[in-house]
Amino acid sequence: MSGILVTGATGQLGHAIAEARPEVVAVGRDTLDFDRPATIAAALAAHTPSLVINTAAYTAVDKAETDAGAAMRANRDGPAELARRCAERGIPLIHVSTDYVFDGNKGAPYVETDAPTPTGVYGASKHAGEEAVLASGARTVIVRTAWVFSATGRNFVRTLVAAAARNPVLRVVADQHGCPTAAPDLARVLLGIADRVLGGWRDGYGGIVHAAGGGATTWHGLALALFQERARLGHPVPEIVPITTAEWPTPVRRPPDSRLDQALLLARFGLSMPPWQEGLARVVQRL
Repeated sequence: MSGILVTGATGQLGHAIAEARPEVVAVGRDTLDFDRPATIAAALAAHTPSLVINTAAYTAVDKAETDAGAAMRANRDGPAELARRCAERGIPLIHVSTDYVFDGNKGAPYVETDAPTPTGVYGASKHAGEEAVLASGARTVIVRTAWVFSATGRNFVRTLVAAAARNPVLRVVADQHGCPTAAPDLARVLLGIADRVLGGWRDGYGGIVHAAGGGATTWHGLALALFQERARLGHPVPEIVPITTAEWPTPVRRPPDSRLDQALLLARFGLSMPPWQEGLARVVQRL
């Protein structure tokens, strides 16, 4: 067997994993495409990995409402087939999921045993993917994360930086709470879990665990911190106007409070995520 195979190579998380550990084999849709199920078995046969990390996903939250078939193929059917093939070969699987499996109405950080209550197709497809992977019989760790950003790819941080280049005033939602997560920090934790699993599978490793940036904030708080970091590098700072969710309507209702409790990550794997502000500072340096 040849080590770790990572799906979703062109996404920000897949890219961060490959950058953190160049010896992993990271494949994109040209090699392993959930819309072409036969490529899953072919990729596993070709690379004979010791472990798979699945970062491939359909992440267009609003578009999923009118493209439900594609969302379900990418977030439920593809991971289900990947997990089934991993089970056949005895390959452990780390599968990445999302805070959007929750509706955000709990009023406190979600723990892994809280019942998922997704409000849109995207969240529902990711929850269905979790259930399918867990039912596959594979040795599986599902890692839920949130608000992922990096210096590459499509994400909130890069979108705001681009918007600030065009507009001196930015309006940002201030009543949604969550845990911003720097992709490089999450990559290191995923690789840490992989190392422990490859060191010898334990029954206690299996199931769901949360891993996101330490602490929490709002989208507005993240925007303020972003431009404070950029100001230290000499960039101009736009005015950041706080607005409500009602003032920024979207096809899918976002969770008002999707904070994730991460105590289990430390208890189960001895790992923890750094504060989100530290991850942001490192990403801004790269931007």
